[in-house]
Amino acid sequence: MLYIFDMGNVIIDIDFNRVFAVWSKLSGVPLANIKKNFTTGEIFKLHERGNITDIEFAEEISSELGMSLSFEQFAEGWQAIFIAVRPEVIDIMNKLREQGHRVVVLSNTNRLHQDYWPEHYPEIAASADFLYLSQDIGMRKPDPEIYKYVLQSEDIEAQDAVFFDDIKANVDAAIAVGMKGVHVIDKHTVIDYFKDYDFTLPVEE
Repeated sequence: MLYIFDMGNVIIDIDFNRVFAVWSKLSGVPLANIKKNFTTGEIFKLHERGNITDIEFAEEISSELGMSLSFEQFAEGWQAIFIAVRPEVIDIMNKLREQGHRVVVLSNTNRLHQDYWPEHYPEIAASADFLYLSQDIGMRKPDPEIYKYVLQSEDIEAQDAVFFDDIKANVDAAIAVGMKGVHVIDKHTVIDYFKDYDFTLPVEE
């Protein structure tokens, strides 16, 4: 089997409110204004596909939110999104690999975040066979092509893949291409999914 894990709020807890709080403190723009005006619009999507640079992204978002920040200050806030990894999920990923399954990460992320989390949370990459990151492959979820790309790269049929994501639209898109999709609604979802799974049995060839 191929097990595909999203990263944010599946493997690692994230919270945009932490980003907004840092930006507000550094820029003097009221927190309520930043929260109200921040959107994951086209600039956000272009950045996740790797179509614009980190500096271009920072300038555009700062302009949209009326913030006067240096790139370093913007980045300080942007990296505050990460809280901590979910050790139980890391453990499950490692056990699946030990059992002979293929385990990969499929994440909508960006170069600025990738300059941060691998260093601070090395256990994510260490627990996966491969990282499929949106900015590296020029596609993002829920684009059907990104799921097809992963399946083709892994040389596996859709029905032999299980996908975990915290965003329902991403899960629905995976289901639409034939994968089994699991909507991760809280920290217990992945644990509950594997609750009755026997990690001691060898994988059948």
